[in-house]
Amino acid sequence: MSHVENLTPRQIVASLDQFIIGQNAAKKSVAIALRNRWRRMNASDSIREEIVPNNIILIGPTGVGKTEIARRLARLARAPFIKVEATKFTEVGYVGRDVESMIRDLTEISLNMVKLEMQEDIKPRAEEMVDERILDILIPPVRKNRNVNRQPKPTGFDSTAVSSDSAYDPSTSTDEELNERTREKFRQKLKDGQLEDRKIELDVQAGSGQTMQIFGPQGMEEMGMNLQDMLGNLMPKKTKKRQMKISEARKHLFQEEAEKLIDHDAAVQQALARVQSTGIVFLDEIDKIAGNSSKSGGGPDVSRQGVQRDLLPVVEGSTVTTKYGMVKTDHILFIASGAFSTAKPSDLIPELQGRFPIRVEMDSLTEEDFYNILTAPQNALTKQYQAMMESEGITLNFNNEALREIASIAAAVNQDVENIGARRLHTILSTVLEDLLYSVPDDIHSGEIDIDKAYVQKQLQHIVRDKDLSQFIL
Repeated sequence: MSHVENLTPRQIVASLDQFIIGQNAAKKSVAIALRNRWRRMNASDSIREEIVPNNIILIGPTGVGKTEIARRLARLARAPFIKVEATKFTEVGYVGRDVESMIRDLTEISLNMVKLEMQEDIKPRAEEMVDERILDILIPPVRKNRNVNRQPKPTGFDSTAVSSDSAYDPSTSTDEELNERTREKFRQKLKDGQLEDRKIELDVQAGSGQTMQIFGPQGMEEMGMNLQDMLGNLMPKKTKKRQMKISEARKHLFQEEAEKLIDHDAAVQQALARVQSTGIVFLDEIDKIAGNSSKSGGGPDVSRQGVQRDLLPVVEGSTVTTKYGMVKTDHILFIASGAFSTAKPSDLIPELQGRFPIRVEMDSLTEEDFYNILTAPQNALTKQYQAMMESEGITLNFNNEALREIASIAAAVNQDVENIGARRLHTILSTVLEDLLYSVPDDIHSGEIDIDKAYVQKQLQHIVRDKDLSQFIL
């Protein structure tokens, strides 16, 4: 949590404002939840374990920023984060995924995060080892107890390139000395980037292409993963030779050398600790499992109330078995979301409602919000299209009136057809720019292109006029 230890809730909201328009109440709630984690970690030992996270339910239609808020919060905190749909799970004892699988997946994500951070720490040493392995391929070391007059021929280079090197002077040096001098010269060339386009032959692991997944009662998924690991260790790993440039070979060799240098036991322990103290689970579509089984005919409702009952201990705090060890979920932050258009939060079982004490109503997006979404965020859609066009040598400019028109049309279509929030901007912009994206670079090679209000109206006039057609296109 060191990355956010100096961020106040107000500063966290300011960071979220760079990517998310509006929804101040939701951003305020998640900012407090994130800061509370730091407060808990710095509380006295006697009370620290008793402080539980205040889980949140975000209520609002699709496309208003529920998922984006949770995802940006996790990136800001550098915390393990997973997004799951509640509809994926079924009650324990039925075919399907059990709810504890999301904690196992979160643990995998945490371990990958820790390993990537460790790779950064050992990167200089790993890169040195990669250079040595490349040198071993280019200039094989001299074998011991061999005829001193016989020098192994370097691979990966033509003979003239090596023989012209002044290091090869048999009248003055032994094979070992000649070899080391040559390696030193090529080592310097590697560091200077002069050999990146040279091709070498490398042994790479061949992917089996086979996976194993077991669905069934609780714990069977974990057994399937362990079985796969055991079989993988028993079977010899197949390799195949590939010709590739040194620049490409570096990536393969770096992964291998980094794996050797990383302390895997320490990585696992750190990953488990990070999941337990800073993990975030975003539980989407929780409204789809709300409701009571009596309304569906009285039969077993394994994907609704059964899932809620299974979720309860995980959210409340329990211990989940993973292949890396036991994970306590007491301090994992759960952020649930749902449109709740056909159900209400009160339709959840009372025990689960109590585990989500904070409920935030998300606002529907207005025309002004759409305009701000197109202009303000760092990752605004207009900026994305401008970057893509720039790669083709085209400077794409959006007139302010054009952006206002796009925002107006998005708001109108959402109101008349179906409200899908900011996602409507994706479909409208792709329709507006379709002809342009198709014409570049065949018909248009370079220069500036201005998108004005007239152009937007021309591209969308037949769709906006025909509301029945807009249901299928926009």
